[in-house]
Amino acid sequence: MITSNLRINQLSDDAYQSYLRYLEVLDDKDIDAYAAFLADDVSIQFGNAPAVEGKAAVVEMLGGYWQSFKSIEHDLTNIYGTDRSYVLEALNHYERHDGKKVTVRAVAFTDKDEDGLVSSIRVFGDTSALFEA
Repeated sequence: MITSNLRINQLSDDAYQSYLRYLEVLDDKDIDAYAAFLADDVSIQFGNAPAVEGKAAVVEMLGGYWQSFKSIEHDLTNIYGTDRSYVLEALNHYERHDGKKVTVRAVAFTDKDEDGLVSSIRVFGDTSALFEA
């Protein structure tokens, strides 16, 4: 994860540190550690695709998606919002299984429930280059 390009961070220090741990397990593609951050009724939506609902379904979908590329590294540029509802603007640096490197400009809207677990994620970015032949 790259944090040196972070210009604006509106989260408290505790929320920011928690978010960094969340992004670290995402960059590590550690689905079990990632699942610990999720509420049972979490939903995730990528662009205009239908939302995936429920922790088990989200874990299954992400587990498969994360296998479609070799690595990902988040390069944080801005975090706007509150400790419970925020948006990350980032450059996501991927490496495909063929070694090609792809960078995707993306934003991710995240909401947390009263227990501090992620209840909703909406991600917007064009990942088509990641899957080009």
